[in-house]
Amino acid sequence: MVSWRHTLEQNWSKLRFGEVKVESDEEKHTFEVQIYLGDLDPDAVHVELYANGTNGASPVRQEMTRGQRLAGGSGYLYSGQVQTTRPASDYTPRVIPSRPGVAVPLETSQILWQR
Repeated sequence: MVSWRHTLEQNWSKLRFGEVKVESDEEKHTFEVQIYLGDLDPDAVHVELYANGTNGASPVRQEMTRGQRLAGGSGYLYSGQVQTTRPASDYTPRVIPSRPGVAVPLETSQILWQR
């Protein structure tokens, strides 16, 4: 775990978002997000859609799926869907560290928000 944290600390500042696309229909919002990872292993992070809870409910955290590698080799296209019970603008893509047995953000403070 110490090695994993050290790698995150050295490379977290190289993470960045590229283009974000949202398409909506009557049932779902579909998000596609370009994430440039720099030197981080794609398995060291999760990308998710996040929305604050409403009316005392817990926040919505919908994990996105890693897809094709982007041109240049340091990024991937992530996609995810959420229901249209809330507007697409309620959801923000974010990157969080990921490792089995680690509770984020308790053990690490790195979270990269798209906005």
